[in-house]
Amino acid sequence: MILMFGPAGSGKSLQGQILAARHGWQWISVGAVLREQTDPEIRATLAKGELLPGRITNRLVAERLDREPDLSTIILDGYPRSLDQAEALIDYLTKRGNGGIEVVIVLDVGREEIMRRLALRGRSDDTADAIERRLNIFAEQGQEILDYLDEQGVLIERVAGNRSVGQVHDQIEEIISHLR
Repeated sequence: MILMFGPAGSGKSLQGQILAARHGWQWISVGAVLREQTDPEIRATLAKGELLPGRITNRLVAERLDREPDLSTIILDGYPRSLDQAEALIDYLTKRGNGGIEVVIVLDVGREEIMRRLALRGRSDDTADAIERRLNIFAEQGQEILDYLDEQGVLIERVAGNRSVGQVHDQIEEIISHLR
């Protein structure tokens, strides 16, 4: 499993989709999984740019991963977003027993560039307030998650995400070529 990690607008989804298409792997966007939910409470929470309670997100992610026979070909995008989610993912993978996290690809992009990208994206949940809230949550919790995963022995690789799509992808491919 490869984790694509970075704030909203960092390019996780685009890079994850390119990797999946190029290698025949499965890209799973946790944001898309959450946005597909019809529960009004979930939809209202997401519209405000807030995180769902960990137990709900963890359950939905586990249900989605349960449908995959081979976790080694999964690119997980947008999860974990909190320390409890990181712990739940490690616990899930340990219990499942057929694959762990090979690498976390951290896409580093500056705040101004993220704001510009999200304004262009034009998704209904990308209001200025929601974007600001998501960026603040990521800033508060992102390093804590990476520290925990590092303590678990997970390889963490940083990629400058403010370059062209091709340049970012080439660096990710270089990282992955050393894993397999």
